[in-house]
Amino acid sequence: MAKRRKLQAPSSDDLSRIEDEFRRETSEGGGSAAASAAGRAVAPIAQIAAETAAHVETGDPAYRAEQARNAADAQRLRQAREQGLLIVELPLEEIDGDAMIRDRTVLDEEQMIELRQSIAASGLRLPVEVIELETPRDDGVRYALVSGYRRLMAVRGLYELTENPRYQAIRAVIRPAKGADAAFVSMVEENEVRSELSQFERGRIAVISAQQGAFVNVEDAVNRLFATASKAKRSKVRSFALIFEELGDMLIFPEALSEKRGLQLAQALRGGAETALRDALASADTQTPEDEWAAIEHVIASSEPAPRDARRGGRPRSTPRGTPASGWQNAETLRTSSGITIRKMRDEKGFLLRFEGRGLDQDLMESLMSEIRVLLERP
Repeated sequence: MAKRRKLQAPSSDDLSRIEDEFRRETSEGGGSAAASAAGRAVAPIAQIAAETAAHVETGDPAYRAEQARNAADAQRLRQAREQGLLIVELPLEEIDGDAMIRDRTVLDEEQMIELRQSIAASGLRLPVEVIELETPRDDGVRYALVSGYRRLMAVRGLYELTENPRYQAIRAVIRPAKGADAAFVSMVEENEVRSELSQFERGRIAVISAQQGAFVNVEDAVNRLFATASKAKRSKVRSFALIFEELGDMLIFPEALSEKRGLQLAQALRGGAETALRDALASADTQTPEDEWAAIEHVIASSEPAPRDARRGGRPRSTPRGTPASGWQNAETLRTSSGITIRKMRDEKGFLLRFEGRGLDQDLMESLMSEIRVLLERP
């Protein structure tokens, strides 16, 4: 049986001898002069890092200034992307133009032809606005359109007509993700400014946005979608919202309703004529907007409240002592139940109406002027 050799730790002399041999071998093998002078080997990565640090510390000031500018530009680019201020080109197939219910129901073909011709001649001057979906869809869609529906449709139409690769993408701004209410407001504001909506389209989008939960109810939708409109204008939007709610599934030419006719129709609906109106529309042979109006006009006329017959008697409405009763005070003066008095006068230029009472304010006068206009406008 072989005898095991006992291991012994190297002495200090042995260690010195090994270290001297290592130095000689390193120097003879072509190591760096700096490593030989220091008496030890330096790893290549450490040498590169040291040289880079030395270059940065002692480099040209212009180089350091350029590096600082690049870092600042990168930061500004990130901020612009986060704030939705960056214009990019997006493939058409990645944008869903109908992700939101649109406020515009009819695209005028003549206007669309003009828009396509303008884009073909001069390019797209104004980008569309989109928001990025939380997760891309299986069909490749990554963005939902917020505003620019007509521009998107025009570019798609150009690609279908020409198959030109330049129309495969569209300039867009990726807006930060926003709530449904803010998205609807953005869409309506754009169309109100660039291509005014019809009264029916305004009422329709108010109802739909409320039904989708973007607003508490139709009243809230009207007030927030048309926050900058006058009180009289918002009142008209509510009237056309009622038309869409009650008859939207029956009317074939709702966008053709004039303001006057729409207000008359809304008044009839408030008076309980919905069933009669639906029956009239269902039985009508409607080919044109005038056919449709003719089918319901007699229902609207019959639903208008008739003047009260004073011979029927009845208990008069009680009023505070000393307060004149409402109604005609004489042939020239009418007092309303709200306490407002209207006086009719005449001069050499025509008739004048004077309104008196505590309940008068600017909003009420604007509403009165709008109603008077409706009465005097042609159908």
